[in-house]
Amino acid sequence: MHHLHNYLPTWQRTVIAAGLLTVVACAPAEQASTTGYVAEQTTFIDAFRPYCGQAFAATIVEDNQPSAAWDKPLVVHIRDCEENVIRMPLHVGDDRSRTWVLTQHPGYIDFQHYHLHEDGSADDVSPYGGQTLAAGSATMQAFPVDEASQALFIENGLDVSVTNTWTISFVDDKTMSYKLSRPGRIFEVHVDLSTPIDVPPPAWGYEQ
Repeated sequence: MHHLHNYLPTWQRTVIAAGLLTVVACAPAEQASTTGYVAEQTTFIDAFRPYCGQAFAATIVEDNQPSAAWDKPLVVHIRDCEENVIRMPLHVGDDRSRTWVLTQHPGYIDFQHYHLHEDGSADDVSPYGGQTLAAGSATMQAFPVDEASQALFIENGLDVSVTNTWTISFVDDKTMSYKLSRPGRIFEVHVDLSTPIDVPPPAWGYEQ
């Protein structure tokens, strides 16, 4: 994120009163633009907090390359809500290897997928994800793949994933969407926030 330097130039002529008032009036707005965190992104992160500690059923709503590995009950556990971090394990049947992690930084949100084995060790392709390149909105944020993830994908023979973009959005006040897209590939899951379900066992790598 670029930092703007606010200053008043040294004028070599007399500034009329109206002009001076205009400069003074603009100063607070310029200062507000340098505070760091993006308002839309803060609102987006805060939208998860009412659901923290709860688990919800999820459903695949679009998948143009279906796999039997995903033909199992899906559960999203909005497990941790720290000041700037949201952790959400995704359970696919008995597979508890996946956790989505959103981290807000000044100017952007980072979204990473952590994949851990049952013994808690990290998968070869973990973590991977991307960062926002725009302010987004209070209900939708997009995460184009980052350079570290691209390198990880190539190293592990997953070159097809180097153009991934992930989008997380609140479709309405009771539905959260996770969407993966790239040329020729789309995968979207809807999480039903209307009805909490039993909290699943801890994701692999977590303690109770």
